[in-house]
Amino acid sequence: MAASLRHRGPDEFGVYRDSNVGLAHARLSIIDLSTGQQPLCNENGSLWVVFNGEIFNYVELRAELLALGHVFRTQSDTEVIVHAFEAWGERAFNRFNGQYAIALWHSETRTLTLVRDRVGVRPLFFMEHAGRVYFGSEVKAIFAADAGLPREIDPVGIDETFTFWSSLAPRSVFRGVVELPPGSVRVYSPGGVEEHAFWEPSFPAGEQDSFSGTIEEAETEVLQALQNATNLRMLRADVPVGSYLSGGLDSSLVAALGLRAKGERFRTFSLRFEHAEFDETGFQREMQKFIGSDHAEVVVSQREIAEVFPDVIEHSERPILRTAPAPMFLLSRLVRSAGIKVVLTGEGADEMFAGYDIFREAKVRRFWARQPNSESRPRLLERLYPYLARSPVAQQAMARKFFGRGLERAHLPGFSHEPRWQGAAALKRLFSERQQQLTQGISVVDQLLARLPRDFSSWSSLAQDQYLEIRTLLPGYILSSQGDRMLMAHSVEGRFPFLDAEVMRLASSLPDSYKLKVFDEKYILKRIGRGIVPEAILTRKKQPYRAPDAACFVAADAPAWVGDVTSPDSLTAAGVFSPKAVAQLLHKCHGRQGSQFSNADNMAVVGVLSTQLLYRQFVQTYRPPRPITEFSTRVDRLP
Repeated sequence: MAASLRHRGPDEFGVYRDSNVGLAHARLSIIDLSTGQQPLCNENGSLWVVFNGEIFNYVELRAELLALGHVFRTQSDTEVIVHAFEAWGERAFNRFNGQYAIALWHSETRTLTLVRDRVGVRPLFFMEHAGRVYFGSEVKAIFAADAGLPREIDPVGIDETFTFWSSLAPRSVFRGVVELPPGSVRVYSPGGVEEHAFWEPSFPAGEQDSFSGTIEEAETEVLQALQNATNLRMLRADVPVGSYLSGGLDSSLVAALGLRAKGERFRTFSLRFEHAEFDETGFQREMQKFIGSDHAEVVVSQREIAEVFPDVIEHSERPILRTAPAPMFLLSRLVRSAGIKVVLTGEGADEMFAGYDIFREAKVRRFWARQPNSESRPRLLERLYPYLARSPVAQQAMARKFFGRGLERAHLPGFSHEPRWQGAAALKRLFSERQQQLTQGISVVDQLLARLPRDFSSWSSLAQDQYLEIRTLLPGYILSSQGDRMLMAHSVEGRFPFLDAEVMRLASSLPDSYKLKVFDEKYILKRIGRGIVPEAILTRKKQPYRAPDAACFVAADAPAWVGDVTSPDSLTAAGVFSPKAVAQLLHKCHGRQGSQFSNADNMAVVGVLSTQLLYRQFVQTYRPPRPITEFSTRVDRLP
């Protein structure tokens, strides 16, 4: 199991075993390089921990625990977890400001506690089988534990993926493999199993609970919170920390605040594309010159995306509907080759400060729904998606038909996301009869909406939309397929100041107009960015990160694996897609130029290929790596 996670932690390996449990750890050494080995225990050896991630406020917590009489042997954040859990029990998790997946084993009470950070930056999976519990940071670690464990695709997990862009915890795309939901604790004890949330996104139910200050006061508080968050992530590391530069506002703010924290030049890294539609080189270089960083770039071609795509799926461990993770895989490889283990990124800003087009789109549709026969109101749709060569609003008649569906449901939960979910769900026309039968009568959207918080209806419309984004796309796609998995593929840790506990609390308390002012997204971030980032970045049209999709795989020089996984035999073996439907799709797309692909065709090609690769790599031919036999830390307490 540890060997299968070597990419996440290549520096050291540790193991603890007693007659009830085995704990293994693959370490990426970042804090307390000399004495932070895991598994790690308390003073009397009764409480053990293995942990992936960081507790950024460990210095402050350590001081509190020392005052309570706790004795420390290391300077690591890992040891703080043990003593904090001894002192405060599960209340400790709400006090952790960090990104983490933690397993705590109490040998005297025979209790295992699994916990995952608030928004799911760090992954944590488990499987219960034949009286045992297997858990790990990635599914491949579970499959490596025992060749007899079932390895099957979960049809409902696939159905969720082709609706929400990823499966939603607790479900994964593998039958029997469960993903611990973000902000949750799961406890195994002789008395049974218990799971509950210790945190979930929350928004004010009325003006009395909102931030009551002026926009200027809010600017001051948000800037201070972001600076504090960046300081923690830049300075609490015993290795150099770099930063991504995408050319957008979020990463530019993080890089600028990182420079303030460090007080000297540091490393920045950017993606460039051969295809001009996706390239943001000009803005990246302007920001690099503005802060004077030591900068490195990687130029990505369509051919390279196709070549690394199998590796991307092996690390993501789930199907994807966009190729965007592939360039991030190449970017993290560049970072690691430069000798950097940690990078700051801007993820989380769009979710916390209302930066996505889906928020503006929902605002237009709700405004239109109040006068559904209006001719002028739907024209506001024309202000959306200006960066897309094939914008969904370019053809007015089609746009009105698509975005005008379901306006009578404007008051219902999920209204904001219906167009996205319906657009992805349309790809289910490719499903085989078997896949359709196995999911017949199941509405994954209804299942999601049935789990909404009790006070959801009392929140503003924007808050409801933000909640859905934080609970769906953020953990399953942005932080997983496109984030942690692509970073850790090359042993690089990402740190996200916008997902700091205090920044998230403050962002959720702000009035809607401080975040989305009419159609001006991330309004308050643009205000605090004045003088911190170049004016050209503050005023540029929003262009979310994208990459070439179907064009990468239907070119004449496409890699051989494309044909292999889409052959009738391969499609029939996996059982997810209709061979006939896939053949028609590929025939339709073959030989076209990238700008001619519709959004649906792009998503369909990527979704089919990634699902087929997943089946081949994890179900059909999975082979665990050679086991590790030499451990830097080894504790055996076997009878």
